[in-house]
Amino acid sequence: MNGTTGKIVVVGSGPTGLLLAGDLAAAGVPVTLVEKRPRKISNLSRAFVLHARTLEQLDARGLADGLEAVGRPLDRLRLFGRLTVDLAGLPSRFNHLLVIPQYEVEKALQERAVAAGVDFRYETELTGLTQDADGVTAEVRTATGATEELRAAYVVGADGMRSAVRAALGLPFPGRSAIRSVVLADVRLAEEPANVLTVNAVGDAFAFLAPFGDGYHRVIGWHRGRNVPDDAPLDLAEVKEITRLALGRDYGMHGARWMSRFHSDERQAPAYRVGRVFLAGDAAHVHTPAGGQGMNTGLQDAANLGWKLAQVLHGHAPDALLDTYQSERHPVGRSVLRSSGGIVRLAMAKRPWTLALRAALTVLLDHTAPARRRAVGQITGIGYRYPAPRGAHPLTGTRVPDVALAGGGRLNEALRDGRFVLITPDAHDPGAPRKDRLTVTRWASARRTALLVRPDGYAAWASDEPSPTATEAALAAHVG
Repeated sequence: MNGTTGKIVVVGSGPTGLLLAGDLAAAGVPVTLVEKRPRKISNLSRAFVLHARTLEQLDARGLADGLEAVGRPLDRLRLFGRLTVDLAGLPSRFNHLLVIPQYEVEKALQERAVAAGVDFRYETELTGLTQDADGVTAEVRTATGATEELRAAYVVGADGMRSAVRAALGLPFPGRSAIRSVVLADVRLAEEPANVLTVNAVGDAFAFLAPFGDGYHRVIGWHRGRNVPDDAPLDLAEVKEITRLALGRDYGMHGARWMSRFHSDERQAPAYRVGRVFLAGDAAHVHTPAGGQGMNTGLQDAANLGWKLAQVLHGHAPDALLDTYQSERHPVGRSVLRSSGGIVRLAMAKRPWTLALRAALTVLLDHTAPARRRAVGQITGIGYRYPAPRGAHPLTGTRVPDVALAGGGRLNEALRDGRFVLITPDAHDPGAPRKDRLTVTRWASARRTALLVRPDGYAAWASDEPSPTATEAALAAHVG
């Protein structure tokens, strides 16, 4: 048997698994990442959008600026019909969405994970799990066909919709196929689209175009009347026809390097934690691609879980902290499932009552600022907040903006060490005994609130009249 019970095994090297493994390794936790595919970054990814909250999380890891240089920002997101969401007013440094292929995100996260010391095991497939009071034994099959056992304190399944970890736990994955026979193709275009993202639905047809940045575009299309199996033959003529129906033209598509069909499901596991085993990303929830929320939600799962596992393994927090992963992230997954599904249904509205609902919602969001802010906050991720204890300060559980700090720095820069950040109104430093896991800094402004920020950028505690006793109690409770 390999390893010790002080390490973590992460299954799946997609964006969620890579972010989580990198966070854990950077926090000094030994991590083995198991991936059944060969070692390479695939360009066959479906995700093309990073939203503001995810970019903030990546900024807190020093990765956002590099990705911004590769991707293309877009300050408006078209959802359906004539409804377009303006992102320019977002209260974020990233007041836009970033159009960027998933493989570019994976490349950056993989480089970070390698540099942090993650032990990668490619062409290694999980075949079973056994857990006891002290740890988890993961049974794997290597590229040679040999069987090994990896012993760990915890295992995280970030291995996608067909998760072997979820199957080993015997967890159901209730839901349904929302859209069948979606076509995908990577093509060259004779005509460059006017917008970075081109998306529309007309009648029974829907199409989406996004650039890879290498001369190819990804096209995703769907026709309500073509419900065929995923393995049915697909040619470029069908892709072009669906695109013409939805977008009015096919932009001279040619030179397809890859084409495929898939079906889009709406599913969510009832539990994200079973003992010492966790689920994250598509292993825990899958959504329709509408709004580009799938990959973003998985990355937020990883950001939430990583620091909690590190706190527990280093002895700074009780195991009960890990239960908050379920209470905080499961409701978000459910909300994303509903919102992305709703966007698809309204985009493809055909019956009179659904068309009327779409028109009414468009008017509401166009003319009602609170409803518009809520919708934008949900899609971009900046509007979610986590449960707070009764009587807690109103900031508790909320996302903390990238506020300016004394000395010219920003909060996201202060978070890059993976520590808690205590922002105080004066020069007093109550965190000396916790230097390994706490950064103490001051506001750049005259604000008098004391604010303890978790490593994932959410408020753990706040006080408008902080006393040394209350501050110490908060640090003891949250930082350890």
